[in-house]
Amino acid sequence: MDAMPSLPPPVAALLPLAMFVALALDLAFGEPPAWAHPVVAIGRYLALCGPRLLRLAPRPALVGGALLWAFGAAGCVALAWGVERAVYAGLQPWHSSARLLGAALLVGVCLKPLFAWRMLRDEAAAVEAALVRVSVDAARARLARLVSRDTAALDAPAIREAAIETLAENLNDSVVAPLFWFALAGLPGAALYRFANTADAMWGYRGRWEWAGKFAARADDLLSWLPARLTGLALMGACTLRPRDLRRLAAEAARTPSPNSGWPMAAVALRLGARLGKPGVYLLNAAGAPPQADSLERAQRLARAALWRVVPLLAGFALLARWPR
Repeated sequence: MDAMPSLPPPVAALLPLAMFVALALDLAFGEPPAWAHPVVAIGRYLALCGPRLLRLAPRPALVGGALLWAFGAAGCVALAWGVERAVYAGLQPWHSSARLLGAALLVGVCLKPLFAWRMLRDEAAAVEAALVRVSVDAARARLARLVSRDTAALDAPAIREAAIETLAENLNDSVVAPLFWFALAGLPGAALYRFANTADAMWGYRGRWEWAGKFAARADDLLSWLPARLTGLALMGACTLRPRDLRRLAAEAARTPSPNSGWPMAAVALRLGARLGKPGVYLLNAAGAPPQADSLERAQRLARAALWRVVPLLAGFALLARWPR
């Protein structure tokens, strides 16, 4: 995989253009059907391999999990690299603007399934709509599609609290981080991250997955480290200009057991002035009030504003990194 190659202008603009194409496709159409969705294929691979790992002793499970992770990741990266190389080959001669636009459309179509902003936005909005227009039970059912915790006993503030947390965390996992790795390493980078994050979501648990999923969990931690902090800073917005707020963000983020998810969640908690937490696990912004009736809607606005801060930044980075030197 060739990371950040210098390209003849205007071909250096291919990835930034493709990023905006993919975002437009996401906003217009949402997710592709399951049969055409690469994340669905990744999930099937992981679901097929995972149960076999659970029958192994700890050390073989650790080694087997790492090998199966590497095999799956290599397949995703190789496929994405092949698509990208074919696109670059089709761009010659470089001066053809029609070919450039066609290539940006093709790469954008391939990038779109590797991130999911509209689905995240709509699912969070559906929780609030169910809570306001239907019932608490309906909101619990919608929330259960988003979170792994038991939602059966949650009241309205707790439902909003959990929805806000998953919105913030998945703004990084499902949107910013794939785009970050796309800007850094093109389609192979986005494919690698999407595989790693899906593997962590399916294998990266303690308990019976402790050894089989340990490599997947650590790989996701590593690949999410920078994007999570970027997401937290983007959510803080103008507050990032004040050192005091940055120190408070870092301190609150450190309260979660994850090295990464605390950054976007803490940023939202601080911006909303709300207390967010998972009982017995962590508590963010303890001095804040419980989420209010408008807190989830405000969190959605924060996430949307953060996205529009991050995308131009990453597009600019992708352009500058590939501009001929």
